[in-house]
Amino acid sequence: MENIKFKITSEYNKLIQLLKTTRLASTGGHAKMIVDEEMVYRNDELETRKRAKILPGETIVVGDVSIQLT
Repeated sequence: MENIKFKITSEYNKLIQLLKTTRLASTGGHAKMIVDEEMVYRNDELETRKRAKILPGETIVVGDVSIQLT
């Protein structure tokens, strides 16, 4: 599994923005599709909200990529 460490510079990031910023999604539409296809897990639970507020300390997993937020 690939591990990515991502530093949040504001209070939170929206899920679809995080997917685009980390280049797991090439566009906003692609990011929405990834969420719609139930490929995103937040702290080991399925996340289906495209604009979920992702906070420091959380872990997002998409396929074989794990993003740890600091």
